[in-house]
Amino acid sequence: MAETAPAVGFIGTGTMGAPMVRQLLAAGHRTLVWNRTPGKLEALARAGAEPARSPAELARASRLVILCVTDTAAVQAAVFGEQGVASGGAPGKILVDHSSIKPAATRAMAGRLGRETGMRWVDAPVSGGVPGIESRTLVIMAGGDERDVAEAQPVLAAYAGRVTRMGPVGAGQTTKLINQVLVGTGFVAVAEAFRLARDAGVDAARISACLAGGRADSRLLQEYMPHMAAGDMTVRGRIDIMVKDLDTVHELARETGTPMPFTQLACELHRLMVAQGHGAADNAEIIHLYGKRDEG
Repeated sequence: MAETAPAVGFIGTGTMGAPMVRQLLAAGHRTLVWNRTPGKLEALARAGAEPARSPAELARASRLVILCVTDTAAVQAAVFGEQGVASGGAPGKILVDHSSIKPAATRAMAGRLGRETGMRWVDAPVSGGVPGIESRTLVIMAGGDERDVAEAQPVLAAYAGRVTRMGPVGAGQTTKLINQVLVGTGFVAVAEAFRLARDAGVDAARISACLAGGRADSRLLQEYMPHMAAGDMTVRGRIDIMVKDLDTVHELARETGTPMPFTQLACELHRLMVAQGHGAADNAEIIHLYGKRDEG
């Protein structure tokens, strides 16, 4: 791609961000990268990404700036901290945030960025994990102006199978919380079903294939029960991140007066895992609340 082509800037090259960058490079996008831990950029630089000295430098060189960081505080720091995106923002540029953060904070930061720089904001949390990125089937739920979402979509297509605009800024984050309700409670349901199968003498490794296509089928069942059966605890999504998201769900539920007892229980089971020192573990580790994998 010619050096004069508009670059894509990418901030946050962790578990999800690094494979996203690799897909952008594979699709031919000139990609600038920045991460709080510079060492995480070395492998991406060898693959063709261009490290930036700051988010501001990255934003000045890019028409589209993509964020994929841990939480609201990390987004705030990357955008409005010293030499943040806002310092390099300008009208005509778009910030796309893949982070999972609070809808109200998203609306507030989007408004501030627009007032201070003229840069537009699309909140675009994702679902599908690393496998979705690698197969380009990642689901993106977007909030923002229809024109801005449409402008970002051709770049996001490097790793996403579907981008759905759910409404104005903040709507993407709200939809992600709904996604996390289904996923967070689903992990617990899959773990309990796995344990019951084992205790009842059924080969749990065959459950997902047996139920495929039936009413109980789901992506979680197909992906995570085999991991539990095989003892494959490769980190694909962290338990502490799920707690963070489900806590945000309950903030929204309190604001809207929505009763969510089952989701609260799922959140507390995940929090128990964090208290036991497993916050950085994969979501499949929830099975260990029900006894050792090879028992019974």
